[in-house]
Amino acid sequence: MPITTCIFDAYGTLFDVAAAARQAAAEPGHDALRDTWPALANHWRLKQLQYTWLRAITDAHTDFWKVTQNGLDWALEATELDGNAALRQRLLDLYWELQAYPEVPDMLRALKAAGKQTAILSNGSPAMLDGAVQSAGIGDVLDDVLSVESVGIFKPDARVYDLVQDRFGGLRDEVLFVSSNGWDAAGASGYGFTTAWVNRAGEPMDRLPWTPAHVLSDLTTFPQLAGA
Repeated sequence: MPITTCIFDAYGTLFDVAAAARQAAAEPGHDALRDTWPALANHWRLKQLQYTWLRAITDAHTDFWKVTQNGLDWALEATELDGNAALRQRLLDLYWELQAYPEVPDMLRALKAAGKQTAILSNGSPAMLDGAVQSAGIGDVLDDVLSVESVGIFKPDARVYDLVQDRFGGLRDEVLFVSSNGWDAAGASGYGFTTAWVNRAGEPMDRLPWTPAHVLSDLTTFPQLAGA
């Protein structure tokens, strides 16, 4: 079945989640972050994801901005930077302006030129996603931005993937879903989407009942994969 719709996870897939810590570390006044920003960025992202899973399985949903703040607070304490209120605020401000990976704008333009439908499907809250999309300048090459807030539970719950069907219709195997999170790509595979895992870090495959159909190192060749 030809691919008609390309759906993207946002954070880590289109947007560089390490960019906030990296940028803050390069700014004057944040010397304490200069050597520790990679560890802080890794802790922040891991806790952010872990808190979404825990909230999903315990029916304790909150929006992704709260989860993002909770994850950062844990990361700051783990790197002994938790007493720096100005740094905390700067990191949070930068998260609303995350940089897109370099190949993303041209990749999305190629998909649209080929007549593909494109959208984001993310744990992010609508306001956060709007900030990132506008900062990256990719709003004109997306047909929609779908947030889990409309169903009140985080990925990989099937109700999140249902949002794609509700918005675009069609058959599940007409959707090519891509995520930088192996567990997300696996969950979407189990749902019935054709999936691609953007494995930027070269990590091992997650041991789950489902696996992505494709593994990419970045999104440069994604249009060809989608038949664009």
